[in-house]
Amino acid sequence: MSRYDITSYGAIKNTGADNTAAIQQALDTCSSNGGGTVYVPAGEFKTGPIELHSNTTLYLETGSVLSFLDDFNEYPIVKTRWSGYVCHGFMPLVFGQNVSNVAIKGDGVLDGNGQKWWEVNRRLRKGEHYECEKTLEIKQANSDFTEPADTNLVEWPSQFLRPPLVQFYHARHVTINGVTVRNSPFWNTHLVFCEDVSIHQVHFQNPSDTPNGDGLDIDSCLNVRISDCHFDVGDDCVVLKSGINEDGRKYNTPTKNVTITNCTMHHGHGGVVFGSENSGGIENVTVSNCVFDGTDRGIRIKTNRERGSYIRNILVNNIWMDDVLCPIAINSFYRHGVSRSNPHLLDAKTIPVTEKTPVVEKIRISNVTARNCSAAAGFIYGLPEMPIKEVAIDHVTIEMTDDETIPGGEPDMVREVIEMEGEGIFAKYVRNLSLHHVRIKTRKGPALVLDEAEDVSLEQVSNERDGEEPVVVATENCDKIEIIGTQYNKRKDHYLSINRKEVNIK
Repeated sequence: MSRYDITSYGAIKNTGADNTAAIQQALDTCSSNGGGTVYVPAGEFKTGPIELHSNTTLYLETGSVLSFLDDFNEYPIVKTRWSGYVCHGFMPLVFGQNVSNVAIKGDGVLDGNGQKWWEVNRRLRKGEHYECEKTLEIKQANSDFTEPADTNLVEWPSQFLRPPLVQFYHARHVTINGVTVRNSPFWNTHLVFCEDVSIHQVHFQNPSDTPNGDGLDIDSCLNVRISDCHFDVGDDCVVLKSGINEDGRKYNTPTKNVTITNCTMHHGHGGVVFGSENSGGIENVTVSNCVFDGTDRGIRIKTNRERGSYIRNILVNNIWMDDVLCPIAINSFYRHGVSRSNPHLLDAKTIPVTEKTPVVEKIRISNVTARNCSAAAGFIYGLPEMPIKEVAIDHVTIEMTDDETIPGGEPDMVREVIEMEGEGIFAKYVRNLSLHHVRIKTRKGPALVLDEAEDVSLEQVSNERDGEEPVVVATENCDKIEIIGTQYNKRKDHYLSINRKEVNIK
């Protein structure tokens, strides 16, 4: 296959010169000749945004860096999906739209130089005004699109819609292999409406304070394989999404058939996260053989009363976690991203089920070990009108830190603020929950607290806190609970605490 060296088209390394035209010419020539490999040799090459074409591999040699310009005027306005909405925004730094058989490979670096983008975002978060030629252009392009105006998206009023570092939009047969992607203006790498995706041995890096610095966002994609990658980012590591609210339901394209395996997550808000933009649905996902070290949460599912659709058929197996806030968080009452003009979205009372009601079900988590956790061993919080259903937690060991100087926090952001410190699993509005061979060591409180739960099966569930025999399970307003195992048989009088409504124990 033909190779096109960017230096043959005028690209100059290590000078600070703008090589956008040369690199794009190499990509365009490669495409016009039927495809091939565009080669980036060792050295640093400054460039503006570039667009990849079908049947093209962008290959970054060991020691090479594509370092992207931070002049906002260099970035054209394109149609994209931004924070769940299909709209117009700044062109991604590496962009491929309506392409097939496209790849980014090698051992080089894509550096987004996102500092100036982040600074504008921080100014907006402080309530400062920001406007430039490009934001006015984006505002005009989005003049008929008003849905996000009622949410807490700080960028929307200004239309400073920061781009991801890499985005493929409506693409098939996509490969990203070996490279390091770092310092993204917004999300790091974003796949939208893609099919047949392979991401292997990629390093995703963003500083810990990067605003919205997700590592890898898989958004309304089909048949995705993520393996042997490393994440150290300022937000969630791997995120599965499918559009937001009415706009997501309009496109109605799920993220489906995804495997995530042999990855390490070092820092980040969440290890593997589902939602909250899930309005096209998320299903058939496996997560296996991964290590989460220092992520705020491990496996995290978040949605709310505006998202609708479903998150289902999730299988998690063979995971090690260390120094996490909460290893397992499943939340249908996520308080962020809801319309501020509709107070019922965060009402504790039951509301009618509609197309906006999310369904979270059929989740199996097994063979997980988590040590030095600080807030809660787990957090499962459904909706009163739509409980979380069919959750199985098998052969799991979770140990909360004994260090009382380490603060706890919110296991997840539900309608009310719930802070926990070294506690067990809290489950509210849940149906068909099973815990089998689950060992929890709390710093305080029971291993499991159930509230408004029904059809619960507990087998060999223990709390192994040092120096005492604590209550293992506390219930309130629950029904149909089955408890078996040696721990229960030995400690029946002290194993279970029942409040209020009668519990039917088998």
